[in-house]
Amino acid sequence: MPVTAPKLMIIGRDGILNHFREDHVKEPEELEPIPGALEAVAQLNHAGWHVVLATNQGGIGRGLVDMASVNAVHLRLMKMLAAKGGRIDAVFFCPHAPEEACDCRKPQPGMMFDIARRYGVDLKQVPMVADTLRDLQAAQAAGCPPHLIKTGRAAEVTEDERLQWVQSVPGTVVHDDLGAFARYLLQRDAAAKPAPNDAQGH
Repeated sequence: MPVTAPKLMIIGRDGILNHFREDHVKEPEELEPIPGALEAVAQLNHAGWHVVLATNQGGIGRGLVDMASVNAVHLRLMKMLAAKGGRIDAVFFCPHAPEEACDCRKPQPGMMFDIARRYGVDLKQVPMVADTLRDLQAAQAAGCPPHLIKTGRAAEVTEDERLQWVQSVPGTVVHDDLGAFARYLLQRDAAAKPAPNDAQGH
């Protein structure tokens, strides 16, 4: 086991990496990446970040999608990412329908707690990227720094509604898309690195 926990982030899938579909992504061909999103993951990977998916897949619980289809969709996603030089480290998903009242369907934090256990990370150090109020609330419940990007379902609401989301989850940082989030994070990382002469004193 490494002494230091990995640099880890949690992102949703639909509306963040690929276009959201009301009728669910039921087969690989229906997975359409949002322009620049896969490249953003590769950029983050190259900077040492591990990216983990946490996605509600209620279509399984409703009988609209089966496990084989979900696996096939994620295989296509992995191949498309690999072509850009990126990767997703792991996929955590909630298969339950909303009415099953589980503890893993976002806004519940169960998936994030599972991720923290798997990787041995402190969720206060794990940014979480959302495109819905529900996902922001899941980040808040888990203790992850919340980030909202204005793609997917966040693109379908008014600026006022997005502002209400942000106000209801204090600390939320807003970005135009996953690429803008990646740039923000990499700039923050660069600013936090001590300059070479800092260690020498004056």
